[in-house]
Amino acid sequence: MSIIKVADLGISSGVNTPAFQAELDTEQSITDGTTTVIAFETKTLDTDNCYSTSTYRFTPNKAGKYFVYAQTYPDAQANSQLDDCFLYLYKNGSEIFQSGANFNDNNPRNHWLNLSFIVDMNGTTDYLDVRIFIDDDSGNPRLQSTKSAFSAFRITGA
Repeated sequence: MSIIKVADLGISSGVNTPAFQAELDTEQSITDGTTTVIAFETKTLDTDNCYSTSTYRFTPNKAGKYFVYAQTYPDAQANSQLDDCFLYLYKNGSEIFQSGANFNDNNPRNHWLNLSFIVDMNGTTDYLDVRIFIDDDSGNPRLQSTKSAFSAFRITGA
């Protein structure tokens, strides 16, 4: 499975902007059993400088509906150790959408998580971030860097 590159969608200035994509540059260690903000620290696209690599938030400067996508690859670092994992989309500090898996005693080592959602944003104070929850038996979960991305683009005005 490959990461969808927003830049490859032909987004041009004005029509579907603001738009951004951020990725993990390095593997991120996650505290076992704790919901954690994903540190998407490398911007590969940011048409209007609306994504912060210090807070890992997307704060668009135009009101409208936004298509949001995120993908991660939780890894327990040991075979048959991943109990469950959940990917969350947060708006203004509150969960609005989730994707996840509970393996019910058939535990793998790792698993793809994806989410896509359409979100109304006010263009001034609304912000989005992505969080992860991983529970594993090894106690050392992480996110693979080359398989994790967060992106959004405006699809309509308010």
